[in-house]
Amino acid sequence: MGVTPEQFYDVAKLAIVPMGFCFPGLDARGSDLPPRRECAPHWRGRVFAAMPQIELVLVIGQYAQAWHLGQRRRKSLTETVRDWRMLLDAPGHPKVLPLPHPSWRNNAWLKRNTWFEAELLPVLRAEVERLMA
Repeated sequence: MGVTPEQFYDVAKLAIVPMGFCFPGLDARGSDLPPRRECAPHWRGRVFAAMPQIELVLVIGQYAQAWHLGQRRRKSLTETVRDWRMLLDAPGHPKVLPLPHPSWRNNAWLKRNTWFEAELLPVLRAEVERLMA
């Protein structure tokens, strides 16, 4: 996002809203389990209603993309993120930008999808800089 630690932790400017407010645990391979199904319907609407000033939502990973994009979500995470321009420019408030989950497991994805760093990240950083000003 191109923000300083001070900006990242400024609660007046940035919020991290998980799909669930509890850690779902780990699977047999040590990976995080998916968010619990009852969490998002119970909390997300109320959380976002309490923050109507939000101008941009970074939908990170497939579960957030499914929740925020609904029918606009594509068949795969890659296809959804590849359509980032259309999704960011779509009418509605707040604006939505799909991103892959930041994980070491995604290093191969990043190497295969060089457009992400070359095209999407500069726009993300510029948009975040504009909003943080």
